[in-house]
Amino acid sequence: MHAPLSDKSPGTAAAQDPNRGAGTIAPDCAGQNFYAVDRGLRDLLRLYLAPDDFQRLEPHFDRLGALAGGRLDELARAADKHPPVLHARDRFGRDEDWIDYHSSYRDMEQIAFGDFQFHAMSHRAGALELDRPLPAVAKYALQYLFVQAEFGLMCPISVTDTSIHLIRKFASAELQEYLLPKMLSGDVATMWKGTQFMTARAGGSDVGTIETTARSVDGEWRLYGDKWFCSHADADVALLLARPEGAPSGTRGLALFALPRRLKDGSRNAYRIVRLKDKLGTRSMASGEILLEGALAYLVGDASRGLKQMMEQVNLSRLSHGVRASAMMRRCVNEAMVCARSRVAFGKTIIEYPLLRRQLLKITVPSEQSLSMFLFAASAMDRANAGDKEAESLLRILTPLLKFRACRDNIPVATGAMEVRGGNGYIEEWVQARLIRDAHIGVLWEGTSNINALDIITRAVGKSFAHKALQAALVELLDQSFSIPFAFSDRLRQTLDRVAAFADRVAAEAALEGHARQAASALYHITSAILMASEAARPGADARRALYARLVLEHRLSVQDPLAPNEAAWEREAAEVLLAERCVELNEIEKLLI
Repeated sequence: MHAPLSDKSPGTAAAQDPNRGAGTIAPDCAGQNFYAVDRGLRDLLRLYLAPDDFQRLEPHFDRLGALAGGRLDELARAADKHPPVLHARDRFGRDEDWIDYHSSYRDMEQIAFGDFQFHAMSHRAGALELDRPLPAVAKYALQYLFVQAEFGLMCPISVTDTSIHLIRKFASAELQEYLLPKMLSGDVATMWKGTQFMTARAGGSDVGTIETTARSVDGEWRLYGDKWFCSHADADVALLLARPEGAPSGTRGLALFALPRRLKDGSRNAYRIVRLKDKLGTRSMASGEILLEGALAYLVGDASRGLKQMMEQVNLSRLSHGVRASAMMRRCVNEAMVCARSRVAFGKTIIEYPLLRRQLLKITVPSEQSLSMFLFAASAMDRANAGDKEAESLLRILTPLLKFRACRDNIPVATGAMEVRGGNGYIEEWVQARLIRDAHIGVLWEGTSNINALDIITRAVGKSFAHKALQAALVELLDQSFSIPFAFSDRLRQTLDRVAAFADRVAAEAALEGHARQAASALYHITSAILMASEAARPGADARRALYARLVLEHRLSVQDPLAPNEAAWEREAAEVLLAERCVELNEIEKLLI
C-alpha cells in the first residue's frame, strides 16, 4: 500500500492549484489600444493629414484602436471559429439559397458599415460626423486599425466602397439613381453591400479568356455562365465582366455589368450560389461559386471599355490590400513584442537574447516600411483626386508597389511572429495561426506577385514612365531633409539613381523579364527608405525611422557576403535604440546613420 503524499509534494500542490504554471505563459495583445501603442502611425498622421482633419478625426482613430484591441478582436476570433454556412433550399424545396452568418460577424458589420460607415466615408459627408468625405489618408488609416483585429470583413467593406466609385464614375444617371442611395446608406438593415465577381474557371489573371456571356433580350441584359471565386458571395449588387454576344474575343470584348441579387419586385435574380469555398484563411467571409442562369444585369459605362473600367476597382482594391498587409504585419509586431518582453526562457526575458532581437527587427522593419508607403500613396491619392497630374503618376506606381511587396512581406512576418511565441503560436486559440492563414491571400487577390511585378515594370515604368515622377518626388524629399547627415542622404540618392536605372533596363529589355520582381522590390525598398528618412527629419518626429531606413539600405539594397557576419557595431547600437520604446531626436542617432 502506497504512503499518502505529503502536503509539500509536487503532486499535491498541482492538484490544489490547477492554474499552476499559467502565469508563465506570455500574454497577447488583448486589451491594447492599437492606435495608442503605435507611435509611427500617430506621428505620420500628423504629417499626412491637415491639422484640422487630424484634430477632428483623432478621437475616432483612438476609439477604433481600442475596439480593435478589445471588442472587435473578440468578435473576430469568434467569427473565425464559426464560418458562414450556405443553405441551398428553403423548407419548401425552393432554390432560395442563402448564407447564415454567426452573430459575431453581424456585430462586426454593424461596427464597420453602421458605426464607422467605411463604405461611404470617402463618397459623402456624414461619416464620423465630418461635413465632407474623408480624405484617403484617414480612410486607409482607419482600415489599418480595423484589420489589426479582423481581415475577412475588410473585403466586403472595400468592394462596397470601390463599387460605389465605379457606379458613380461610369454608370448612367438612371442606374446611379437606382443603386447609389441604397449603397451609400448607413442603415445596416437596409443598405446594399457591393462586391466584384471577376474570376472564372477559364480566366484568372488571363481575364480575356472569361467565358461568361451577356445576351440582350427585349432590351435587357441577361448573363450566363460561372464565376469561380466570388468573395462576399451574397452581396446585394456585384460588378462583373461578361462578353456580349458578338463581341470580339480577348479583353476588348468584355463589358462591365452590375448584377443585383434581388430584382425591383423583391424576387430573386436568376443566379445561384452553388457552394462556398473551403478556404485556408478569411474564414469569416463567404467566398463561393456563382452559376448565372439568365440573370438580369445592367450595363455599366461603355461596353467596349469594360476591363479598363473594372481595372479602376482592381487598383483601388490593390491599394487596400497593401494597407491590409501592413495592418496584419503591425498586429504581428505587437504580438511579438508583448511576448518577447514577457516570456522568460533560461532565466531571462527572451528580448534580451541577441538572436531574438535580430528577429524582432526583421519583422518590425517591413511593417514600418509598409506604413510609410501606404500613407504616402494615400496622400498621393488625395492630391490626384484634387487634380494633381504628378500625383496621378505617383499613385500609378505606388499602388502596385505597395500591393506587391507588402503582401509578400506579410507572410514571413507572420511566420516570424509565430516563432517568437513558440509552440503556442501554432495553436488556433492564439491569433498567430489566423494571421498566418490570412496573410497568404494577399499574394493572390487582385493579381499574384508576378502579375503585379509585371504591371510595375512593363507598364508603370516601361509605358507610363511613372517611376520618373516617383524619383523626382523622392529627390525633393531628400532636398528638404536638411537635418539628415549628408553622407546618409547622399547614399540614399545614389542608390535611388541605381535602382531607377535598373528598372529602366529591365523594362526595356524583354530578355530581362525574369528580373521584374527584383526591380520592383528594389523600387519599393528605396522608396520606403527615403520616406522613412525624410519622416525622421520632420520637427517633433521620432527619429528612429531613419534607423529603419538605414537597415533597409544595408540589408535590402547593398551587397552582402553570405559567409561573413554582417552585423556591425552600429547595428547593435541601433537595435538598443529601436527596441527601447522611446522617442529619440535625430542628433542622438546621427552617428548611427553614417
